[in-house]
Amino acid sequence: MTGPSAKTVKPPRAAPARPPAKPASGARKLVKAAQSLGDEAGAVDNFSGDRRTPGRREKAGEARKAAILKGALAVFARQGLDGASVEAIAQAAGISKANLLYYHPSKEALYVAVLEQGLAQWLAPLSRFTEADDPEQAIAALIAAKLFLSRDHPEVSRLFALEMLRGAPLLKPVLAGPLKAVFDAKVAVIQAWVAAGKLAPVDPPHLIFAIWALTQHYADFAVQVRALSGKALSDKTFMDETLAAVTALVLDGVRAR
Repeated sequence: MTGPSAKTVKPPRAAPARPPAKPASGARKLVKAAQSLGDEAGAVDNFSGDRRTPGRREKAGEARKAAILKGALAVFARQGLDGASVEAIAQAAGISKANLLYYHPSKEALYVAVLEQGLAQWLAPLSRFTEADDPEQAIAALIAAKLFLSRDHPEVSRLFALEMLRGAPLLKPVLAGPLKAVFDAKVAVIQAWVAAGKLAPVDPPHLIFAIWALTQHYADFAVQVRALSGKALSDKTFMDETLAAVTALVLDGVRAR
């Protein structure tokens, strides 16, 4: 319709744009990373996805990301979050500061990424054993896994120790959530072994604490270990001696009598 009596038809008002979702905080990211451990659905997705061979450019990008995380872990484990600088991390990774910030927009974001990577390594050994396992074999395997972690990735243990010493502002949600869930599940497994007469009547939480303390000592206090013994876990003979000694100490205390 046209003319003076025609009404003007206004177009429908567009819906207001939704604000962009806020990025997850560092603590939330770490909680999600911890909760994803042992997620069978995630494992299926990882193996059923795109299996194409990565190109040279993609390989170079992945290698750069790995170098950044490795360099950042070394710097953070030595200097902590507050003492570390983006410049020092870039130098350790062998890249420019601008290139590093392309992958991680801030030092804090990189710190969370490093903790997330270390979290998987740190939680995995504890999450493996089940009630159906032989108790002595399962405990020995846990001790071995933790000692190998102390030997091959000592910075991971040191970084977690530093985070604990500063009050664990990022890891508190992980400690109270995913780690507590894994811990409680393994306490129940040890209690079942004790009830079945497969282990001496030990206190499960203190057994786990003792294993952590005995194995992580060789990473967190490596300088002291070397100063007093003249040896390190990188020495195969000393590694074998340490594994045998720590395993015997623990198993002699928990073996059913």
